[in-house]
Amino acid sequence: MKKLINQPSDVVAEALRGLALAHPELRVDHENRVVFRGGAPVQGKVGLVSGGGSGHEPLHGGLVGPGMLDAACAGEVFTSPVPDQMVAATKGVDGGAGVLHIVKNYTGDVINFEMAAELVAAESGTQVESVVIDDDVAVQDSLYTAGRRGVGLTVLVEKIAGAAAEQGRPLAEVADLARKVDAGGRSMGVALTSCTVPTAGKPTFDLPEDQMEVGIGIHGEPGRRRVPLAPAREVAEMLVEPVLADLDFTGGDGVLAFVNGMGGTPLIELYLMYGEIAAVLEKAGVTVARSLVGNYITSLDMAGCSVTLLKVDEDLLRLWDAPVRTPALRWGT
Repeated sequence: MKKLINQPSDVVAEALRGLALAHPELRVDHENRVVFRGGAPVQGKVGLVSGGGSGHEPLHGGLVGPGMLDAACAGEVFTSPVPDQMVAATKGVDGGAGVLHIVKNYTGDVINFEMAAELVAAESGTQVESVVIDDDVAVQDSLYTAGRRGVGLTVLVEKIAGAAAEQGRPLAEVADLARKVDAGGRSMGVALTSCTVPTAGKPTFDLPEDQMEVGIGIHGEPGRRRVPLAPAREVAEMLVEPVLADLDFTGGDGVLAFVNGMGGTPLIELYLMYGEIAAVLEKAGVTVARSLVGNYITSLDMAGCSVTLLKVDEDLLRLWDAPVRTPALRWGT
């Protein structure tokens, strides 16, 4: 195992120290391993909290800031944060307008966020809404979930709900908007290699050089099938066709097309893949209104990518285009 680390057990804590030094506009609670937006809580604004196991950077800590999340909890690598972390995050962003939890559909995350919401409500009376993201069309159930896994759409929910909260929309409206995005988005991923968890010191699974795993999860969970390595044009079809089969993306105001790297694939290949995916969408009669390409929800050093499509309308497009200032995503004034 070759990694730029000290002790495997210290990776998360030391990465958070580095994040805090690199981005002084954020505030990091090192005891609870929570990344806060500078100046949180913002009075009168709905607070947005997300989080999960580390190893998916920049999700979630790199997506904290104006126009997106107010706080993110960092668990150990591929391990859910504990309720105490989520309680600290929720209390720390409560500006009097309530708090929205954005939760990827993994059993530990769902249970712990539910427990945290109950604890905060009992202690302070803070109104907490939760939205569970379940966009992965690859499998219905997996080792870590009941139902579909929460993957790439999480980034889009956090951006759009974050923009709505920044505008001062009330908690119920922000939560309903997040649920609308979840209902209108689907994802599918492929792995060319396994990832290596620092404390394990070896690849999570064995994937021969001439094969790839279609429908992989972000923790290395198995996908739909293992197939021979194929050209990018064929991989694009393998990813897009199941997404289009699951939800009708034609008509309306088009889609937001998100090509996400899993951590070990260079940007030149991600842009190449976007070109192939755009061609598949054009052939299927799907109009792309907005796009995003890059590493935003990763699986450590896994090579591969995922595709997320989101049906959009004028309101969603305005919220997507709204200013955002986080370490990983920033545009506008």
